[in-house]
Amino acid sequence: MAEETGLFVGAAGGERIELNLRRANRHGLIAGATGTGKTVTLQGLAEGFSAAGVPVFVADVKGDLGGLGMAGSPLAKPHAAFAARAQQIGDSDWRYGAAPVQLWDLFGEQGHPIRATVSEMGPLLLARLMELNEVQEGVLTIAFHVADADGLLLLDLDDLQAMLAHCAERAEELSTTYGNVSKQSVGAIQRQLLQLRSQGAAHFFGEPALNIQDFLATDDSGRGVINILAADKLMASPRLYASFLLWLLSELFETLPEIGDPDKPSLVFFFDEAHLLFDDAPKALLDKIEQVVRLIRSKGVGVYFVTQNPIDIPEDVAAQLGNRIQHALRAFTPRDQKAIRAAAETFRASPGLDVATAITELAVGEALVSLLQADGSPAPVARTLIRPPASRVGPLAADERKVLVETDAVGAKYDTAIDRESAEELLAAKRAEASAAAAETQARDSAEKAAAAQAKEDARRAKEEERARLAAEREAANNPLNRAIRSATRSASSAAGRAVANEVSKAVFGSKGGGGMLGQVVRGVLGGLFRG
Repeated sequence: MAEETGLFVGAAGGERIELNLRRANRHGLIAGATGTGKTVTLQGLAEGFSAAGVPVFVADVKGDLGGLGMAGSPLAKPHAAFAARAQQIGDSDWRYGAAPVQLWDLFGEQGHPIRATVSEMGPLLLARLMELNEVQEGVLTIAFHVADADGLLLLDLDDLQAMLAHCAERAEELSTTYGNVSKQSVGAIQRQLLQLRSQGAAHFFGEPALNIQDFLATDDSGRGVINILAADKLMASPRLYASFLLWLLSELFETLPEIGDPDKPSLVFFFDEAHLLFDDAPKALLDKIEQVVRLIRSKGVGVYFVTQNPIDIPEDVAAQLGNRIQHALRAFTPRDQKAIRAAAETFRASPGLDVATAITELAVGEALVSLLQADGSPAPVARTLIRPPASRVGPLAADERKVLVETDAVGAKYDTAIDRESAEELLAAKRAEASAAAAETQARDSAEKAAAAQAKEDARRAKEEERARLAAEREAANNPLNRAIRSATRSASSAAGRAVANEVSKAVFGSKGGGGMLGQVVRGVLGGLFRG
């Protein structure tokens, strides 16, 4: 049980060993070989924090931490050992009881779905998740920047896929502004996105996104809620598991206010199989993890890594871990021997205790413990019998899990996915608009070309008709019959003209002589007029 300022961990030589709640945000490490009691220790600590009113997050890798939501039973197999241990360490308050829990699952199968948007995850974590090289990571970062500049929301993997295709279409333009954006790099990222989908990552990216405040809840009696993430299936995708946990820490860091060292933590994280956070991680990501772990302490968040071997934790991160619980290690290999020496060197020496030797001799449920004291200094290491948990040690049945999910405070808040307008829809609309505009332009151009062709054809026909008319006229003019008619007409006109001229001349000049020379002129003029 949690005391006013301390959390009861176990007993060493009849002395209570307690974790000072004011120093619980200085992080910690639980290490030890398989089967030495790490999970039971983690379960007892989670119960203690919950009883002290501290919300807890724990990743359930093996599927047995769901038992925190059910009380232990005197009929269970470990009951005799737990009862004996409680009596041995003088824990008179020990009794079975359940802790308030909320069950979560990235795939939505064993608990409430947990979702985050692509934008919240960010290019660094996504690049690690997709195992991109530096060039591809740079292209991904450009895609995020362009989306932000254009006001395009990146919510799910469909949005990111559409954004990458958009960047490929604008590759030449973007390369001028941001550096080389090759279609080959975009294609490589898109192939990795397909792999992410095959691992079920599409379930994680989207809305409604997780509200961190739902991880910081207490129940009606003031006990902190223990948030249990079903990670047994998630373990098949270790990069997704690691990236999710780091994203969650980053979100907490950005959301929570600075509070320094509170009387008790705002939230405590337990990262089981912690080596998955660090295996094959690039230096940039390791730096990010170290930064978050170092700075999140001032937000009142304690981070506890649970791993088999303490050397799984990078030195820069391990240096931040003030509270240490070391279960037994086996010295079968040179690496095991190195781990034992490394673990022994991290503890503050205790008179009469050979730490390196003790690590190999610890029994199940026994650990070397060194916790931070009130002044912040580590207590001398003590060989400690760990207190037994009050909740069930073992998994939940399917019907029990269903009841817990349906009756917790979260309800159906996250159970139905939401697909609102974002990058995919907006880019599709822009493409449709551009296609319609292009079709309209093409139709207009086609109409103009058709009109020009028709005008040309009309001009050609008019020209041909004019040529035909002129040809017909020439043909008519050259026809022998037409020439004869014209000749006869001219002859008749000439004869009639002469007759008229003679008559006029006679009338004017008299019948004799036709008026002489003047009469001849008049007859000639009149005759010419008739001939014309």
